Amino acid sequence: MEDIKKAILDFAENSKKTKFYFSDMEKAVRKVFPDAKAREVKKAATALVNEEKLMYFSTGSTTLYGLKGRGQTEDH
Repeated sequence: MEDIKKAILDFAENSKKTKFYFSDMEKAVRKVFPDAKAREVKKAATALVNEEKLMYFSTGSTTLYGLKGRGQTEDH
């Protein structure tokens, strides 16, 4: 799972967008780890949120992910 977490953080840091959908993050992980399952990516993303490296952003109808401290959020 540490490898998947690193791939997620690399994607988040190098992404032009400050917030992204789970599906975009999953595609980026699968470029590095083609055999990664969606559940593994979801668990890694949740772990990163719990470690406060990523954060959730809700639009009301959908939830996006963002790198903590990057972009404008409610706590800035």
